[in-house]
Amino acid sequence: MKRFRHYNRKRAIVLACFGSVIEQQKYLDLEAKVKETYPDCEVFTSFSSRMVIKLLKKKKKEIYKNLPQTLADVDMYGSKHVVISSINIFPTDEHEYLKSIVEGFQHFSMANLKITDPILTKTKDTTLFLNDLNNKISKKDTANLYVIHGTPRLDTAGIDSINYTASYLEQIDNRNFSCSLEGAFPYFHMNNAIKNKIKAKGFKKVQVVPLLLVSGNHYIKDMFEIKDDLNESGFEATVVDSQTKSDKFNLIELPMVQDIILKNIKESFKMLGVTHRQITY
Repeated sequence: MKRFRHYNRKRAIVLACFGSVIEQQKYLDLEAKVKETYPDCEVFTSFSSRMVIKLLKKKKKEIYKNLPQTLADVDMYGSKHVVISSINIFPTDEHEYLKSIVEGFQHFSMANLKITDPILTKTKDTTLFLNDLNNKISKKDTANLYVIHGTPRLDTAGIDSINYTASYLEQIDNRNFSCSLEGAFPYFHMNNAIKNKIKAKGFKKVQVVPLLLVSGNHYIKDMFEIKDDLNESGFEATVVDSQTKSDKFNLIELPMVQDIILKNIKESFKMLGVTHRQITY
């Protein structure tokens, strides 16, 4: 077929991110890491939040594109094999939205497209990551309140991954408690119950642990509101210390998170039936 002759470029990777007005550099740092690890690929980064894209253009004069625009660019570029890396924590509604876009492109693009799993999709990866994170941040005589963003609907695809994360963390360590910002078990609707549970176990100190990819507006606003609410109730509450070069705790810079992302890309290329020159990580 004549059209296929135009797909003559090397492999490509698209990082499909939600985006952040104040923390977009963390996504660009991840892009640099992917380029370093996969040097024979063209790497693109897309943002799905139209609000983020518009504000970055208005406030910082920076131009970013969403996934449909980026896939159109990659298709015009002529890459035969394209892996779309889902830069989401859980396989819930944001991931489902990305999947629908990729499935739509497959109807008319002659490139081979494959979307990866989100970060906490496979039980083994999720379990190892949660163990590692809990070991790194836990302190003696201090409760950990893990805060998940959450999803607004209980019938959302992939919600089991959120439930597993919350349940596993609470079962592996009696210092651990969990809640959400907007989904099931939201903090400000059950904060009294959470405080009573923490008090019943004898903890006076609490560190708030945001399970968020980047330390954007939810970190700045919501985590400190939760911290302040705990302090007002007599706890000695703090937001967990950063585990990376950033001064704010985030997941996207954690080595295990980046390893999962890179491994998912590698596995997706393998499923497309292509080999890939990769730097060991």
